[in-house]
Amino acid sequence: MFENIEKFLLDNNINPIRYEYKTVKKITRGFKVKLGEGGFGCVYKGKLRSGLDVAVKMLSKSKNNGQEFVNEVASIGRIHHVNVVGLIGYCVEGKNRGLIYEYMSNGSLDKYIFSKEGSVLLSYEKIYEISLGIAHGITYLHRGCDVQILHFDIKPHNILLDDNFTPKVSDFGLAKLYPTKDGSIILTAIRGTLGYMAPELFYKNVGGVSYKADVYSFGMLLMEMASRRKNSNPLAEHSSQHYFPFWIHDQFKEEKDIDMKDASETDKILMKKMFIVALWCIQFKPSDRPSMSKVVEMLEGKVETLEIPPKPSFYLHEILEHDGTINSWSDSTSSNVNVDTNMPNH
Repeated sequence: MFENIEKFLLDNNINPIRYEYKTVKKITRGFKVKLGEGGFGCVYKGKLRSGLDVAVKMLSKSKNNGQEFVNEVASIGRIHHVNVVGLIGYCVEGKNRGLIYEYMSNGSLDKYIFSKEGSVLLSYEKIYEISLGIAHGITYLHRGCDVQILHFDIKPHNILLDDNFTPKVSDFGLAKLYPTKDGSIILTAIRGTLGYMAPELFYKNVGGVSYKADVYSFGMLLMEMASRRKNSNPLAEHSSQHYFPFWIHDQFKEEKDIDMKDASETDKILMKKMFIVALWCIQFKPSDRPSMSKVVEMLEGKVETLEIPPKPSFYLHEILEHDGTINSWSDSTSSNVNVDTNMPNH
């Protein structure tokens, strides 16, 4: 696979710079500063000769013959958008595979929306601006390129923030590229992270898998951003009773105010808009969800023009009843599921 990577990049008109492994070691000062770690490998901070700070993702032994690496280079290498992280270069040398990105000094979004001790909470207005930026980024992936790029892993950990808190969609290891004219697609494996994955990835009779799977994930993310809390813990007992989107929907239907700390009237309007758009995005059937360009339109429009959608269906607790459908996970926010599986028939 890696012998042909140069040819692949040239054939697809993708032009990131190829770096030798010794140069990557030099850029990172011998992989001195680790920024993060995941199932894919580790990310280190580096500095190019020009003085530009970069993030270097070194991929560990690949599960499926390096496909994640090719996915990442193929999708992100052709994208130039303010809300998508930029790929500067790559390294393929022996068993070493690395991806070199622009560095995002403020890290990932999850640090700012889930209150932990010592965390900096962003203003409601800033959260709204970030949500709009993410929506623009995903819209571009779906419609702005010569191919449609489906991300399949939209979640707070995969939204990076630069110096100005401009959001950038990152981590394209699970991404798939399709001709823009194609409708639904065929997947051989469930892919994504529990808590953000669309029902059609599990249930055959819901509708085909399409770009609407990313819309669902964005809706779950939007709900968490507006509420500053996780939607649910899928491992909790009776998790359907504690499923936050249900509660939000009921509050709107009963025309009750949602108690928000330190929120001005303007803030409440912005968050209400985000909640309503999120509820539209997480509708059970893909056909009931808006496109991402419609999502941008709704977020930018007036809250009075938005209808309250039907109550979304809860399906996560049903999935968990199927032992073996998903092999393993540690929690709903950090664990990628990318397993070949027979999807349950419902």
